[in-house]
Amino acid sequence: MGNFVFKLPDIGEGVVEGEVVQWHVSVGDSVSEDDPIVDVMTDKATVTIPSPVSGVISSLSGDVGDMIAVGSSLMEIDSEGEGGGPTAEDTEVQEPVSEPDPPNAPEPSPAPKAPEPSPAPKAPEPAPSEIQTQTRRVLASPAVRKRARENDVDLSNVRGSGPAGRIRHADLDAFIAAGGAVSGAPPMAYSLKRTEVTPVKVVGLRRKISEQMSLSKSRIPHFSYFEEVDITEMENLRQILNSTRDQTQPKLTYLPFIMIALAKIMPDHPECNAHFDDEAGVVNRNAAVNLGIATQTDRGLYVPVVKHVESMDIWKTASEMQRVSGSARDGTASLDELTGSTFTITSLGREGGLGATPIINHPEVAILGVHKAREMPVARNGAVVIRRIMNLSSAFDHRVVDGADGASLIQHLKRMLENPALIFM
Repeated sequence: MGNFVFKLPDIGEGVVEGEVVQWHVSVGDSVSEDDPIVDVMTDKATVTIPSPVSGVISSLSGDVGDMIAVGSSLMEIDSEGEGGGPTAEDTEVQEPVSEPDPPNAPEPSPAPKAPEPSPAPKAPEPAPSEIQTQTRRVLASPAVRKRARENDVDLSNVRGSGPAGRIRHADLDAFIAAGGAVSGAPPMAYSLKRTEVTPVKVVGLRRKISEQMSLSKSRIPHFSYFEEVDITEMENLRQILNSTRDQTQPKLTYLPFIMIALAKIMPDHPECNAHFDDEAGVVNRNAAVNLGIATQTDRGLYVPVVKHVESMDIWKTASEMQRVSGSARDGTASLDELTGSTFTITSLGREGGLGATPIINHPEVAILGVHKAREMPVARNGAVVIRRIMNLSSAFDHRVVDGADGASLIQHLKRMLENPALIFM
C-alpha cells in the first residue's frame, strides 16, 4: 500500500479554484480507479473528478461549499500496489457541462473483496446476536458502519438507496431523524414532537441563484402590477389549432400566444425590453425580443432563452420554447441557450395561485408572471356568465420604467390576449 496525495487538477483555462459541491465518497470508503469522487463547480462549469487510483480514502480536504485552489491537496488515498500512483497532472477530468450536474449522483459501488478462506474447525461458540448476524449482510462503507455503531443503530433495519441496497450516510440520517423507525413499519397512532434542525449549506447552483436574487432585490427598486385577463376566446383558438396541427407541429400551451403577443407589442414599449447598466447610467433598449422562460428543474431554477421571437410564428415559438426548456431540464443546455434574454416570463403552471411578486432578472427591467387559468362567473352584458380567466403578475424597475409605462404594457398585452386575432394580424 502507498499513500497517494491527490491534488485538485487544472479543470479549465483560467480556473484557479473550485467549489466543492458534492463528495461521492467518505473517509474509509474503498474506491476503484475512475470511480467518481467529487463534484467541483467553477465559474464556468461543474466537473466530476474521478479517482486516479484504487485504494481506501484516508482523508478528504474541504467540506461542501469550501473553495479549493488548483494544485492544493484534495484527498489522500491508501493506494493499492507500490508507489504513489499517477500525478494530479495525469488525472483525466470528466468533460464539463454548461450547468451543474444533478445533486443525487450515484455513489460508487464498493470494490470487490476476495473470498475469505474457510475457518478451521473449532469448538462450538454461542450463536451470535441477531444484530451482529444481520449487520454483516448489509452493504455500507466503514464510515457508515462506524456512525451506526456510535448511534446504536442496527443497519439491517435501514433501507439503503444506493446500488444493490447500499446504505449511504443520507439513509442513516433519515433513519435517525425518523426516530429509528423500521422502513415499512405501520404508522404510530400518535405524533412525536420534532425538534431536530437540519443545516443545509447553500452551495453550487443554489448559491448562484441566491447571489443573483440578492443582486436583483438589493439594486432594483421593484414595483408590481396585477391584472386579470379573459382568455376564453384564446382558449377556443388554441383548441382549434391543436386539433388541426400536423405531426411536425407541437401542441400549443398558453405561453406561445403570450410570447408572440409580447414580441408584437414590444416596439410600442421599448423601455420594458431593455437592460439597465446602472454603473454606467445607460439603458440599452433592445430591438430583438429574446424571452427568458423561467424553468424549474431538479437542479434548481434555470432561465433558458428563446431568441428573436419577433421573427417566429406561433409554431416555431412553441418548438423553440420546448427545446430550450427541455435542454435545461435534462442538463444539456449550452451557455448560449442560458444567456441573452431581454425580458423574462415565469409561469407557475398548475400551482399558479392568484398572484405573486416576481423578481426581475438583472440586468433586465421587467418580468411577467403567468398564473393558472380557471373558470369563473363574470358579469358580461348585464348577465352572469362563466368565462376562462387568467391572472398576470408583473414587476418593473422603477428607476427606468414609470408606473404608467408598466401598466400600459400589461394593458396592451391584455387586449391582444382577449382578442387573439390581433396577435396574427
